[in-house]
Amino acid sequence: MAVKASPDRLYGRQRGHPLRPRQQRLLDETLPRLRLDQTLLDDPARAFGRVPAEIWLEVGFGGGEHSLAQHQAHPDVGYIASEVFENGLCSLLSRLVPDDQEATAPVPDLLRIWDEDARILLRALPERSLDRMFLMFPDPWPKARHAKRRFVHPANIALVARALKQGAIWRVASDDPTYQAWVEEVMGAQDLFDTAPPATTRPEGWPPTRYEAKALKAGRQPLYWTFIRR
Repeated sequence: MAVKASPDRLYGRQRGHPLRPRQQRLLDETLPRLRLDQTLLDDPARAFGRVPAEIWLEVGFGGGEHSLAQHQAHPDVGYIASEVFENGLCSLLSRLVPDDQEATAPVPDLLRIWDEDARILLRALPERSLDRMFLMFPDPWPKARHAKRRFVHPANIALVARALKQGAIWRVASDDPTYQAWVEEVMGAQDLFDTAPPATTRPEGWPPTRYEAKALKAGRQPLYWTFIRR
């Protein structure tokens, strides 16, 4: 596909409404205790409080519902939750520590947060270091001139494939018709992942998100893909 690659810059908002005092404490006091240590990316298992059985990555976790549910359902998995939007970061962090204990409450051993561009992380990780990856209801950037901003992009497929182990699963979900067609086109033109038609109902083991609920309420049809690294 002759589509211009996106430069290494972030698009869209990184902050929504002004932060409340609790949110600012979460970013100042809790986030540093959960942030993935960039000096340990050559051996990411060392970045967790104990050695994980597998390492999973979620790109753009939004409100954090999916990340937290996966972390709780798989207590031996090292889960990297990636998000740059401050309000989304606060949403997840607020579920992890009580109010007024942002600096002192225990934090999970096997949950780490990456609050920079996920592409930087994917480049820094060793080859074949991830066992699973998630992209749940990403920003569709529906205008054609913004196609380069979509995470599912010809320029990113090799980057994702590099970090995933052979046989690793990449789950993608979207409710936007433009993005759905785009995923089909992009993934149909590559040879690094085995593909299959998407499910039209959320498969077992896929925790719900607020974005899915919003889509269903509005009458939009989400699609759920499972791609397998060859």
